[in-house]
Amino acid sequence: MPIHPYGVLKGKVVEGTKAPIDGDKTPHYHAVVRANRRNYQLAINVKSLKKPSELLYLVSEHFNSEQITHLPDLNEGFTEISRSNRELALDYIRGGLFDPSQMMELPFNEDGPDNDLNEKVDHYIQEAKTKNADIYVYGEKFSSGNGMHDIHMNQGNDPRFREDDGIWQDGGILIHFAQENRWAGMFLAFQSQSWCTDDDGHAERPVSECSHKTVKPAAGAGAGPAGA
Repeated sequence: MPIHPYGVLKGKVVEGTKAPIDGDKTPHYHAVVRANRRNYQLAINVKSLKKPSELLYLVSEHFNSEQITHLPDLNEGFTEISRSNRELALDYIRGGLFDPSQMMELPFNEDGPDNDLNEKVDHYIQEAKTKNADIYVYGEKFSSGNGMHDIHMNQGNDPRFREDDGIWQDGGILIHFAQENRWAGMFLAFQSQSWCTDDDGHAERPVSECSHKTVKPAAGAGAGPAGA
């Protein structure tokens, strides 16, 4: 069954905390977003449980901006996305928002500055907090309603996570620095996910035959500087 409820959370970052280096097989970067006088917890994967453990990562300020012009009109808080408003949804394969071949593998922790996923995520979360930017977080809402997870590609999964497969339900983060007329997009995927999926989001070919490096980008991917 696809993830549910899938949607996008609009708010302001009030806190960001790096994932602990030790003691967790599936570490997450944790952040807090405030919307409508309510705090939402974010759990952002920075390491895969299945090998290879390094996630695929892309932060870009150059992507197909036509897909995001409607976001500033959203109300604060969580907006559920279904067939009736699918124009809001993300799909890494079909949407043409960015070129998947630009994604790169990053370890979640590495000695040295600004060279691992923990640090890359923290950089943009802290910048969004400092500049009071609007953040748009795509993924699944916690069953408790107080946060978001699955903030990554949610199709073409390894058989162990096949039940989460679906199209037009990928996670990710978009940040709008309005005063600078600037957008940044943060996109995450697991190396175990296939980039050739059917209409149910299930893998049609193994990732060894269809990876982010070999899939043909959808029309408009990475087109022009982002702006709204």
